[in-house]
Amino acid sequence: MSSAGSAGPPAGGLRTRSSDGTAPSRRDLSRPPSPEPLPVSVYDNHAHLEFEDGVDQLDPLDSLDRAGAVGVRGIVQVGTDLETSRWSAELAAHDPRVLAAVALHPNEAPRLAARGLLCEQLSEISRLAAQPRVRAVGETGLDFFRTAEDGREAQLESFEAHIEIAKANGIALQIHDRDAHDEVVATLRRVGAPERTVFHCFSGDAALARICNEQGWVMSFAGTTTFKNAPALREALSVADPALVLAETDAPFLTPEPFRGRPNAPYLLPHTVRRMAEALGEPLDEVCARIAANTERVYGSWDPEQRVAA
Repeated sequence: MSSAGSAGPPAGGLRTRSSDGTAPSRRDLSRPPSPEPLPVSVYDNHAHLEFEDGVDQLDPLDSLDRAGAVGVRGIVQVGTDLETSRWSAELAAHDPRVLAAVALHPNEAPRLAARGLLCEQLSEISRLAAQPRVRAVGETGLDFFRTAEDGREAQLESFEAHIEIAKANGIALQIHDRDAHDEVVATLRRVGAPERTVFHCFSGDAALARICNEQGWVMSFAGTTTFKNAPALREALSVADPALVLAETDAPFLTPEPFRGRPNAPYLLPHTVRRMAEALGEPLDEVCARIAANTERVYGSWDPEQRVAA
């Protein structure tokens, strides 16, 4: 359970999924049942426990308990703005099952730049990134789906700054890449990618997977890998260097089949991992063990006494 800290872990419920403008109408808000536990424990390397979703709300600590019961031993809790980044760092400081990532989401960058706040808030992200339980800068990157062309300059400025923050602190970079594959790759090559660079919710094809293989960039596969209309994503998984593959939920979003559209949480990660093993034609226990080892290589140990893996 929770580690030492007199104030206790932060309460959840900073956000509700319906408030972010992306939730479809008439969703089934009932929480899916727990899946069969995995034979070897893994990590969810990208989740947003600050969100509430569904009719059966899960407190962040309850969510971690439920995940642990099915073989998800820890998570990377990811910030998308200053509020959620601070919350993520605080949760990680209080609970040994959590590491944190801190950043300003690319869709936040144009709004912050228009208010003259981008540089100031990037400085605060840099300060948070120095905390020992913060092991990644993310999610950052480029999003050409939700941000119009006039906001791309601010996104690029923010992305480059986050890259430098990750390198300065010797921690991983978690990339949000939506409809911007070529520009993300070009930016990483121009600026110089951190040693550990992760494409969160990998959405590319086999060609992008091959580029990641060449560069040593890590690909994190989410619930989208289970979708019936995602054969290209499973092909990318088959091409990806096994040493560069992670798994995530992006909870409460991207719930895997057979519960697509319902509330997601880290305890549902086994559905994605099982589909990954099926797509690869490999034994489930071997895939689990490899994902766990890869995750610790990227983020270091979850052990409070250690910071970065050797």
